[in-house]
Amino acid sequence: MKTNPGRFFEDYRLGETIRHATPRTVTTGDVALYTALYGPRFAVQSSDAFARALGLPRSPLDDLLTFHVVFGKTVPDISLNAVANLGYAEGGFRRPVYPGETLSTVSEVIGLKESSNRQTGVVYVRSVGSDEKGETVLSYCRWVLVRKRDPEAVIGEEHVPSLARVVDPRDLAGALPRLDVSAYDLDLAGSPHRFGDYARGERIDHVDGMTVEEAEHQIATRLFQNTAKVHFDNHAAKDTRFGRRLIYGGHVISLARALSFNGLANAFALAGINAGRHVAPLFSGDTVYAWSEVLDTADIGRDDVGLLRLRTVATKNQPCGAHPDKQGEGYDPAVILDLDYWAFMPK
Repeated sequence: MKTNPGRFFEDYRLGETIRHATPRTVTTGDVALYTALYGPRFAVQSSDAFARALGLPRSPLDDLLTFHVVFGKTVPDISLNAVANLGYAEGGFRRPVYPGETLSTVSEVIGLKESSNRQTGVVYVRSVGSDEKGETVLSYCRWVLVRKRDPEAVIGEEHVPSLARVVDPRDLAGALPRLDVSAYDLDLAGSPHRFGDYARGERIDHVDGMTVEEAEHQIATRLFQNTAKVHFDNHAAKDTRFGRRLIYGGHVISLARALSFNGLANAFALAGINAGRHVAPLFSGDTVYAWSEVLDTADIGRDDVGLLRLRTVATKNQPCGAHPDKQGEGYDPAVILDLDYWAFMPK
């Protein structure tokens, strides 16, 4: 065979390392298209002048653009035959990425668990994104439900990894160069609220909503070179549980992050991902809303920035004034994303 049908669950082996094709040089064109798709407004990533005033060489990429490019490399080898991407943990953004850099990804299979129905199994991987010098820019774990080619296939060694519930904020402190926060213009940034203005337990309704169009999520998924069949092939999707294409879960994450600007405008850089779960699918025509909770604050020994531990919850077709959340062992039917992460904010 000259073509790649993608891996099925029985094709994975615990401990194997997968070097993913193809390296991707990110450009200002990618940045412009990402902005057109999601509308993020964080000043550091929007303005070279703003970034330079703080001491950065220019505006870095939005951290989630870096995430999507690194993630997209893994799809042909990890989730081409996925049923669903289930969750994330132990994510760390190791440094800002700038236009002109080339990113590539390597993954290690750290866990395998066959489903009781023997039709599918969960594959756990740790993926590392690096630049052209081999320096790590991002690492994270994820687990994905993958179809079996043959339900009767015998599976080798199984293992469910133990993953940290929270990334130690001290391990993330060096992910951002020291900034001259005396030059951080709150008016231009769009909010007067700094690190000390947020308190544990505070909840923020981000108010705005964005309706997802079919063309938008198709363009976005292609931008990231994410080839998962569930996002592209509507003819094949008609025979699935939902009968239509699913919107890439990362698309929801970027929408929620962009919406969070209204209330968290100065949480301008992501540092780590503690946990993430795609609770329910999203489809074109649905409108995404979001709210966030401050789970914790961390003074990381820097006088320029601190870290907020935030939990952002996204919903479909339901505004978040009432903070729709977990209900017993499940969630409010409107909830589609539950993401727990660390973000840098100026002091």
